[in-house]
Amino acid sequence: MSSSPIRVARLYTSRGHNFFGRHGQPAGSHALAEHREVRCVAGQGIEGDRFFNHKADYLGQITFFALEVFEEICRELRVTGKDPGLTRRNVITAGADLNSLIGVEFMVQGVRFRGVEECRPCYWMDQALASGAEAALRNRGGLRARILTSGPLRVDL
Repeated sequence: MSSSPIRVARLYTSRGHNFFGRHGQPAGSHALAEHREVRCVAGQGIEGDRFFNHKADYLGQITFFALEVFEEICRELRVTGKDPGLTRRNVITAGADLNSLIGVEFMVQGVRFRGVEECRPCYWMDQALASGAEAALRNRGGLRARILTSGPLRVDL
């Protein structure tokens, strides 16, 4: 199990899908909600999120994205004033190499997770962030994970 400290910078959920499953259609208009705390439920996801209890053993019960990568992408694409929530990831982290957690059990604030795969960026990122975002995010699009134990996550930055 990875023991590197992972700090939680921001937490987000959305009740509906804006991009997922909408190929060939306009983006959805489901609002993103920012939280100080969310509740992770083992094997199901985050209470109140669009992927909660999506399907058995779903790979993306929770998603993580590194604040450092978001800031780097914004510099590269000369984007200002954007919120990291636009990536539609649940947990914005600080101090973690998320790709190193693929296939690894890790813990954040006492909740255990298993990193499953990279959140591969898609063409929607060009619409959400800026032209060129999909290409710029390749191999650094975040982490999809399974929730192994239930418990709260809180913003700690």
